[in-house]
Amino acid sequence: MRKDASGWTVRFSEEEASQLRAAGIWRGRTIIDDATEAAAAAPDEICLRDGARAISYREILLEARALATGLSARGLRAGQVVAFQLPNWIEAAVVNLAAAMLGLVVNPIVPIYRDKEVAEILADCGARVLFVPTVWRNFDHADMARRVRAHTPKLELIVQVRAASPVDGLLRYEDLLAPTGHALPPPPQDADAIKFVMYTSGTTGRAKGVLHTHNTLARALAGCMEFWRIGAGQVILMPSPVSHVTGYLWGLEAPFSWRTPAVLMDRWDAAEAVDLIDRHGVALTVSATPFLSELLDAAAARQTRLPSLRIFACGGASVPSDLIRRANRYLSHGRAFRVYGATEVLMIGKGFVDEGTEDMAADTDGKMIDFDVLFVDDAGLSVPDGSEGEIIARGPAQAAGYVDRAETAKSFDAQGYFHTGDLGYRTAGGAVVITGRKKDLIIRGGENISAREVEDILLRHPAIDQVAVVAMPHARLGETVCACVVARGSPPPTLADIVGFLGDVGIARQKLPERLELFTEFPMTPAGKIKKDALRAIVAGKVREEQAGVASHPTMKAP
Repeated sequence: MRKDASGWTVRFSEEEASQLRAAGIWRGRTIIDDATEAAAAAPDEICLRDGARAISYREILLEARALATGLSARGLRAGQVVAFQLPNWIEAAVVNLAAAMLGLVVNPIVPIYRDKEVAEILADCGARVLFVPTVWRNFDHADMARRVRAHTPKLELIVQVRAASPVDGLLRYEDLLAPTGHALPPPPQDADAIKFVMYTSGTTGRAKGVLHTHNTLARALAGCMEFWRIGAGQVILMPSPVSHVTGYLWGLEAPFSWRTPAVLMDRWDAAEAVDLIDRHGVALTVSATPFLSELLDAAAARQTRLPSLRIFACGGASVPSDLIRRANRYLSHGRAFRVYGATEVLMIGKGFVDEGTEDMAADTDGKMIDFDVLFVDDAGLSVPDGSEGEIIARGPAQAAGYVDRAETAKSFDAQGYFHTGDLGYRTAGGAVVITGRKKDLIIRGGENISAREVEDILLRHPAIDQVAVVAMPHARLGETVCACVVARGSPPPTLADIVGFLGDVGIARQKLPERLELFTEFPMTPAGKIKKDALRAIVAGKVREEQAGVASHPTMKAP
């Protein structure tokens, strides 16, 4: 382990890092090296498009230098954190480049997060600057940023992006681009430095800050792009949020490290996506299940088989095998497949792209490349192929650790394996198949939701005695949130009651329960723990009954 300029501890030893660099697995370059090289080789080539503008390699590098100069003039120094909670806008890529120029750590925050999550994240990582839209999707992010500032003493600057008018106490993005006379320091050259901290929901209630370096992020991209045979000039469509690891890698990093131009969508619309793919000759996208399903429907309605699309990597939530088969029957030259990974271990399962692997693409979660993966039982012993075990993995695209060293010690073992908490098995062909989760997470349309976080808040509700938040099946999103409640007295709470209660606390609306199930008592283990697997089965059964037109009872005693 070693100490980074950020003050955080990097899990990789200098010996490990040297071996990876010597083997060429870690390339030892930063995104600034790539952006500078691209601007010199193809200055007028478009690197990014969004709904408002297109920008060339030369233009974005100049804008990033101006932003870096403005941040440096205001005292930002290497190792400090710059956060952004932005839609899929070009400005997010500019912030990412400017941060790398100064050796800053960038902290993307998904736009769905509200006061509670944003305040916790900013305080935990010690962010000095926060970039936000003023109002986005009818929510006032600028006003929220001013509220959370009271809970984040290190936050020095709040910057409005695409502001129609200035807000008191906040800077505008354009203000930071204005000439200052300040000399921009030379960019740091340490590709082993932490460049990225992203918060991912876990089972403990509070999200954990995952740390990555320039090298680990670059290796994650390289492992996929090489396997998928995607090269310079091939266009990426990125509808996933750039503040999520998928959108960040393929929307903000790949256009520079792989010279693959990206088209950013700040709001998903399947018909628009079809137009963008055909208009710009899009070759690649990486998104969750609903995007693929709706894209196919929209393409069929427009009578196009998306001839330019070569790769659709689908993951982040449950991916039905039939959907992959349907896509591969429909796309004229493309291949859809399932992938698997986590923010801590990026893209363990990378899909299947070769002829003759169609069944593997549909029925597994990808060929395991770049990672040493074990499937272990409760005693930590490896199980044979085909047997279910917890998935643990280590490799060069693995996180450098967590912000909290205690969390690093819990999740990464002495041999460097990250314990994912996911259950699955290895096929004879070297693929991974996910069968379930040990961790108590709900994956809603690719976004992780901590059941514990929602439970902790609901336990404050005066009408709730016990609560268990579980996943319930959803046709479009894979899973959504169901609150199982044992009421305290009468009348019991309603769904509207608990949604309003959670909303008043200020959490993302995606975390709000979409169903309430009332119980007189919960199924329990002999040790006194709530049997959430039983609750999930009960809820799933009731959903199936309702879909079949059979009424279900609002109150029941668990078996």
